[in-house]
Amino acid sequence: MSAFIGKIKSHTRQYSQLISAVLYNCHITGFADGRIYKGASKGVCVPGLNCYSCPGAVCACPLGSLQGALAKSAYKLPLYMLGTIILFGIFLGRVICGFLCPFGFLQELIYKLPFPKIKKNRITRALSYLKYVILLLFVVAIPMVKLLPGFCKYICPAGTLEAGIPLVIMDEHLQNQLGLLFSWKVFVLIMCIIACSVCYRAFCRFICPLGAIYSFFNPIAFFGMKVDKEKCTGCNACIHFCKMDTKKVGDHECIHCGECASVCPEGAISCGRR
Repeated sequence: MSAFIGKIKSHTRQYSQLISAVLYNCHITGFADGRIYKGASKGVCVPGLNCYSCPGAVCACPLGSLQGALAKSAYKLPLYMLGTIILFGIFLGRVICGFLCPFGFLQELIYKLPFPKIKKNRITRALSYLKYVILLLFVVAIPMVKLLPGFCKYICPAGTLEAGIPLVIMDEHLQNQLGLLFSWKVFVLIMCIIACSVCYRAFCRFICPLGAIYSFFNPIAFFGMKVDKEKCTGCNACIHFCKMDTKKVGDHECIHCGECASVCPEGAISCGRR
């Protein structure tokens, strides 16, 4: 029975991710004419990773906006962007990763491909800290020193998939300007797809700096997974079942997907306001 309920919750979460992807990118005509939407709503950020330059995007990406604000701030704190991200983090933490991120949804679909899988281990747990290094270097240091959005320009596979490739396909002028950087970004995207096909949410776990930011708020977020300590026996069935590099329910690596609740023999795990 618990497995059946867990399956229903899993489908509900996937629907939530799909709906988020559609709502974030509902400017359908943008895909037809190859133009970036620049309406008033682009001044507002969505919670999940979604490229500003995607032809269908109707809002901004919090990670891209943060980099842009740091690059233009002349070493002043971009209070608006920091406040927006902090607000998302305090309310939801990495619930956003589990329920509201289109690229997270794509990673889960890719993982369903019939390839051998790499289960979490000591190496994956060590690699999970790489995203914090990427956060410091490409989201903070490069924008402030080089005055350009480092992660968006050199790494972000979501931007390449959602914006770079569609815009290049639809714009002959851009096709004539392709160079080494675009080739590098396509290579990163391909490597990310391969990694996600064998390792659950590889980008989310090892690379995504937005997930790294939200992870700081996981212990204090208003919503998420919670454990009834009176019922919990410490069997760790939840941690063994979890595909993320968690050490306990709700820690910095937990995306609050809720799947662990289906395997808890004591029914000690639930999702809601904490």
